[in-house]
Amino acid sequence: MEQFPDTQPTLSPAEITLLTRKIGSKKVNQPFRKLLVLGFLAGAYIAMGGLLSVLIGSGFPEWTQANPGLQKLLAGATFPVGLILVVIAGAELFTGNNATLISGAFHKQYSWGAVLRNWTLVWLANFAGALFFSYFLIYLTGILDPDPWHTAIIQIAQAKTALPWHVVFLKGIGANWLVCLAVWLGLASRSAAGKMLGLWFPVMCFVAIGFEHSIANMFYIPSGIFQGADVSWVSCLRDNLIPATLGNIAGGGFFVGTLYWYVYARKNG
Repeated sequence: MEQFPDTQPTLSPAEITLLTRKIGSKKVNQPFRKLLVLGFLAGAYIAMGGLLSVLIGSGFPEWTQANPGLQKLLAGATFPVGLILVVIAGAELFTGNNATLISGAFHKQYSWGAVLRNWTLVWLANFAGALFFSYFLIYLTGILDPDPWHTAIIQIAQAKTALPWHVVFLKGIGANWLVCLAVWLGLASRSAAGKMLGLWFPVMCFVAIGFEHSIANMFYIPSGIFQGADVSWVSCLRDNLIPATLGNIAGGGFFVGTLYWYVYARKNG
């Protein structure tokens, strides 16, 4: 693995792609218990960002009713705290791993079976973390009980599960294309401030646009169900989480992980 000069303020796209091979090897060799704990934390962190986006984005109805773009901007501007915590504090996020594990697998540093094992375990751990935070620290504490937040989270959950399957899949591609680009920008910077700025812009973009992020939806839809949304757990999985997950894999795994590997790290390329 190449060593990059410590004086270099940012890494180039080629250097980021090479760095992900080292990161990927560490991730797939993470001990089982640590992987689950770090995955649990990531799910909780994303739920924290989701909660903040609901409280702020839906907290000014008198302003946003006539200015729908403002509501999207407020929600987008506050959600990125979740990914910032994942990257800087350290955690295992399924959607980020969709891209960071690709280059090492193509170079046969580890098997595709190891990639699928990591994705599966981290997805489940993310779900556990998001559910824990949503039930114990939001529902049982009554944070979303008052309006306008009670109505807002119910509407969000019902809207997300009412979309056609192919629309959720396509929106999932868009979400993780941007999220993994945020991870790339975060890897590019050596400073905490630079990482936060790089992570913030693409994540704000995907939330404001309205794309579908499977781990974020592990907060939004269950929280809506807890508040009384007309959504079943089967619908949560079948109508949103499954197509969003597949779209996220395509968005991060192909449009970021694979294409950057092809351009910058493919042998004889």
